[in-house]
Amino acid sequence: MRYIEDELLFERLVAGDQGCLRPLMERYGDALTLYVNGYVHDIDAAEDIMIEAFSRMLARRPRLHAGGFKPYLYKMARNLALGHLRIRGRFMALDEVGVEPEDAVRVEDDVLRDERARALYRCLDRISPDYREALYLVYIEGMSYDEAGAVMRKTRKQMDNLVQRGKRAMRPLLAKEGVTNEDD
Repeated sequence: MRYIEDELLFERLVAGDQGCLRPLMERYGDALTLYVNGYVHDIDAAEDIMIEAFSRMLARRPRLHAGGFKPYLYKMARNLALGHLRIRGRFMALDEVGVEPEDAVRVEDDVLRDERARALYRCLDRISPDYREALYLVYIEGMSYDEAGAVMRKTRKQMDNLVQRGKRAMRPLLAKEGVTNEDD
């Protein structure tokens, strides 16, 4: 049901109903920012990329099938993040990186207040980027293998392999962090 609602909201937004942007931004803004931050490791840039993804999607006005909004949005954001990394790699020197203000309120601060969540993200940072992205899209974002595959440009079988291998890589790392299935 939610997918149908997303596509309807997007269609109404494209038709000029600006009130439809807010529910889509509330639903996907923070999660998409965290997803992009996994690539760029700069929350400010991730927030900019999230906004750019929404903007480009609105400008392109794609025809979306049922369930197509979220994968299209994430794929757009992923491509923008990769482009950002290519540009940043060419033009940014390490001494240009600024210091983050101490009183800044960040999206990840709200999500990572729980120690188990912080442990999970620490472990995700230690595994292969492909495994991390597959696990993130499937388990944290709740995408199906087909939806996550559309974002990562992988087949359903490739996604299944990535998820299974990612879970296998995560088990010992989570155990070292003291996170087990018995904790649930």
